[in-house]
Amino acid sequence: MLRLSREQVRTIDRLAIEKYLIPGEVLMENAARGLADVAWEMLDSREGGEVLIICGGGNNGGDGLAAARHLHNRGANVKIIVTADPKKYSGEAKTNWQIVRAMNLPTFPADKISQFRPRLMIDAIFGTGLTQPPRDQFAQIAGDIEKVSVPILAVDIPSGLDCDTGKPLGPICIKATRTVTFVAEKVGFASPAAAEYLGQITVADIGCPRELILAVAGRSA
Repeated sequence: MLRLSREQVRTIDRLAIEKYLIPGEVLMENAARGLADVAWEMLDSREGGEVLIICGGGNNGGDGLAAARHLHNRGANVKIIVTADPKKYSGEAKTNWQIVRAMNLPTFPADKISQFRPRLMIDAIFGTGLTQPPRDQFAQIAGDIEKVSVPILAVDIPSGLDCDTGKPLGPICIKATRTVTFVAEKVGFASPAAAEYLGQITVADIGCPRELILAVAGRSA
């Protein structure tokens, strides 16, 4: 099975944009569509199902914001929790934040998580770039998510899990029901310690050229 390290993921993203001229917005849009497909499946394709999407301040959060639009358009009752200052969004995440605001999708601060009882939560807080234990606020957010006690869909990797080791970076980590990971599984997913956090894994294609992925992974076509 093909598995990628954090550095390999970064290289593939960079070269997809620089060498193959695929805009970052296209990669994020493709990721969001793959995420929305799995979320819709978990909702049993029911219109009106409430989805709470918890978005961090980076591109992982941007994936969640983009997926919110797709799920809203399919008929889901989408609510968005923003765990960081939206003014700090940049690049593709900023674009999707602006779209969400233009669509008037409801957004709430992190301290409102416990007031919702959705059918599904999407964890779009931290991605594979996380290398240090999350800040103290994350422990409160993760605790509130756990208390809601509904299925959780993680975006690329459960927040707080190390991409390369498959172990939590701090004392608390999101435990997902399912994980939609992009391009390929990550090397840490092979660790037995990761299983209780990942849940069922789905790999979503985001449009990175196959030749690029194999070259970076050191595989032949």
